[in-house]
Amino acid sequence: MLLVTGGAGFIGANFVLDWVAQSDEAIINLDALTYAGNRENLASLEGNEQHNFVHGDIADTALVSALLAQHQPRAIINFAAESHVDRSIHGPEDFIQTNIVGTFKLLEATRAYWGSLKGDAKRNFRFLHVSTDEVYGSLSKDEPAFTETHQYQPNSPYSASKAASDHLVRAYHHTYGMPVLTTNCSNNYGPYHFPEKLIPLMIVNALAGKALPVYGDGQQIRDWLYVKDHCSAIRRVLAAGTVGEVYNVGGWNEKPNLEIVHTVCCILDELRGRADGKSYAEQISYVTDRPGHDRRYAIDASKLERELGWKPAETFETGIRKTVLWYLENQAWVANVLSGNYRDWVAKNYAERQA
Repeated sequence: MLLVTGGAGFIGANFVLDWVAQSDEAIINLDALTYAGNRENLASLEGNEQHNFVHGDIADTALVSALLAQHQPRAIINFAAESHVDRSIHGPEDFIQTNIVGTFKLLEATRAYWGSLKGDAKRNFRFLHVSTDEVYGSLSKDEPAFTETHQYQPNSPYSASKAASDHLVRAYHHTYGMPVLTTNCSNNYGPYHFPEKLIPLMIVNALAGKALPVYGDGQQIRDWLYVKDHCSAIRRVLAAGTVGEVYNVGGWNEKPNLEIVHTVCCILDELRGRADGKSYAEQISYVTDRPGHDRRYAIDASKLERELGWKPAETFETGIRKTVLWYLENQAWVANVLSGNYRDWVAKNYAERQA
């Protein structure tokens, strides 16, 4: 039995769906269903006894403790997080509460549970914390990619809150001996991605005939990781990772944001062209860069390949095509997540930055 937190969000839901498809082991899925948590991501698991969804918060110690006592999971995988930089700029408090306080309370409940285990159950238990490359800060164009020993230099309220959660997880291992694992991933993309992030936002806006907002000059570089590859890396770290270690997960796909936007436009031009025959690229609009925008992230995932034999299965070219196709084929899902609150947030965020 696994306890997965944040399993209705983008990465968490993909992990849960892949796990159920590949394993007979049951999952308890705890999610608070904030704006990015979506039960529709898990619609295909309705009625599946292998998946038990619980609506609740990782900061609810009584609930988490009761779930641990009842289900006796062999591992906890913590996806639960507020994860959008722009939202953290507008409202940092939610990020402090979920990413720092929530992680602390989850660790405390886990420490008590782990302390109650005996024998093999105690030796084999794992707490896997899913984090981000943004905790490492920003790289110049010619600097080597982030390794697991890179100094933490977070530059946004989001990345600072994730850095704090990473430090808490590390401390619980070194102070209490808790068997923890941490993964720091690069930019994910793929199915079920909430459409405030770059790739789904471009797809959704392009099809709606809206502007495709690009921050600054669009030359911010990211390492792009297909979400299914990220999920396979987490499964591998859970199975064979060394307790107390950190593993960087990357796609070996460094690309500037503007190139990503043009790639999405080209695929849409091919698969669902505009009625007027023009390219979706004509909808690109440059907006004022966001405060503290990191210039470049790059992950060195060689430790994960060297020690655990993992590497991504998808190239960016194969992954981005699969992603665009998924959004084209799942327009009902897109329509349902584009709530009034989401529209209001997009209007607020980008209206402030119109160049």
